Amino acid sequence: MATATVPTLTRGMLPHLQQPEEPGIKANSPYGLPIVDHCTTCKLRRASFFCNLPWEALRSLEGMKHTTCYPEGALVLMEGQPSRGAYVICQGRAKLMTTNREGKTLILKIAGPGEVLGLHSVVAGTAYELTAETLQPCQVAFVGRDDLLRLLKEHGEACLRAAQHISRDCQSAVDALRSLGLSHSVLEKLARLLLQWLPDGRENGGAVRVKLALTHEEISQLIGVSRETVTRTLSELKKKQIAELNGSTLTVRDPSALKALVVS
Repeated sequence: MATATVPTLTRGMLPHLQQPEEPGIKANSPYGLPIVDHCTTCKLRRASFFCNLPWEALRSLEGMKHTTCYPEGALVLMEGQPSRGAYVICQGRAKLMTTNREGKTLILKIAGPGEVLGLHSVVAGTAYELTAETLQPCQVAFVGRDDLLRLLKEHGEACLRAAQHISRDCQSAVDALRSLGLSHSVLEKLARLLLQWLPDGRENGGAVRVKLALTHEEISQLIGVSRETVTRTLSELKKKQIAELNGSTLTVRDPSALKALVVS
């Protein structure tokens, strides 16, 4: 099914991202992403992806999805809206957050490629529970509610994938609650968060470097403290030569010391 690029609200101008082309991947979109039109020939799919399905189920998904490119800072779905469908992230990352009446925001999760936004709400028949905002340019495949429910009824593997995805979301929520409610200090909360990102980094001489597209404000929303507290705590970690954040690069110089900050 053809890709449609729609204008969406954005924070500002986007840098052009150069990426190598692969077989089955079309030229870059206006947001710098190599666009994949067809699920059946997608080179981005991994074993953990929701869309890693048997051939027949994948063909069914291909016939019902609509692919869209979003710039950084775009709202994909909003808390409280009727759940008209689910969104599969093909490329990019999005933050899932909730906001109270006073405007305080809490980020519950950073969703990445292969994850589905709004799946629980579609299955339960409720309004979206969270707001999803892109952290970087994203390619997202939308599947309408009726089509998705039919896919789950007709293909057992797709239903199992959905159950696994919802289970991982529940585990992620439990981990977030544990970090917010049981951590003894802000330093421990921040250490727990930084440790979650280490597997995505590259090790060099004992230090680990991770690309982190989050502001101090967004980090504060992930651990439930003020931006000023995050800035002060990061400065403390830098002074102790444990970790530092320069721009979008997180460098953990002493992973063992960072782990020691987390109370079992």
